[in-house]
Amino acid sequence: MTDALPGTRGRKRVFLMRHGDVDYRAAEGRAILADQVPLTAEGERQAGIVGDVLRDIPFDIAAHTGLPRTVRTLDLILGERPVPRRPIPALREIRSGDFGLLSPERFEADFVYGFENAGAPGARFAGGELFADFQARTVPAFEQFILEAGWRTALLVCHGGTNAVLLAWITGGGLAGLGPFDQDPCCLNVLDFDVVDGVIIRKLIRTVNATAYNLAKDGLYQSVIERMAAQLRGAGR
Repeated sequence: MTDALPGTRGRKRVFLMRHGDVDYRAAEGRAILADQVPLTAEGERQAGIVGDVLRDIPFDIAAHTGLPRTVRTLDLILGERPVPRRPIPALREIRSGDFGLLSPERFEADFVYGFENAGAPGARFAGGELFADFQARTVPAFEQFILEAGWRTALLVCHGGTNAVLLAWITGGGLAGLGPFDQDPCCLNVLDFDVVDGVIIRKLIRTVNATAYNLAKDGLYQSVIERMAAQLRGAGR
């Protein structure tokens, strides 16, 4: 196998996904730490649908971020297919601060609208990780993954913020370009990269934020971050 898609010179394809639906409220109403949150029954259904859509794609390699929600999403999509799978921890979601320390006004500004302001000097996500640090750990890890030899089609399951940073890097928008890239649960982005002599010389976007379980986005009127904020408010953050 060459490291190029048929009819191309050095072109690779990445199926970049966000994990399936999760709920940040435990049964008793408290908030769950983001690293621990599992897929909901709806999230598992979504991943099953995507698995059907991608069942004939000849994946050479697959990766997740090591967190339960990305591992489970990937496993549901691939099932028993003998595709090598591994974690890339550097692609984990941006870390927020303690929501309990934010006033309602700051919660709205720093959480709900945090990604729109990511390009401002010193900007942090809800009092947590600097957006610049987030970009500095995710983009190089993604580039390294693309440049690895031995594959031409990959499945990569990450997080909404991670995907937004990577899509903004592809478009050249940088941190100021994060806001428009909403990533619905279990959404699919199809991305092509031309790699020649160890250098990425072209980036192509084929599909962004496609949801196989709801292609028309019927009823999806709130952004992902707005829905998360509603969950956290309901959990008594």
